[in-house]
Amino acid sequence: TIFDKLIAGDIPADIVYEDDKAFAFRDVNPQAPTHVLVIPKNRDGLVGVSNAREDQKALLGHLVYVAGEIGKKECPEGFRLVI
Repeated sequence: TIFDKLIAGDIPADIVYEDDKAFAFRDVNPQAPTHVLVIPKNRDGLVGVSNAREDQKALLGHLVYVAGEIGKKECPEGFRLVI
């Protein structure tokens, strides 16, 4: 997928955050002045919340936490998180 290519570095990305579980980058077609996507590095079938398994709860929590930290940094006056 395009996300796999971004994570692998095959496609350039404006990376905002990266760790062993999460990859966050600016959207190339932003729908807001600040539009950052936070995705799991290893999807393991997690292509949407409706596909989440119980063993992925910690990863989902981590992704939401990362999104919140980015939001606080990028938009200190407030932000909206869309899942």
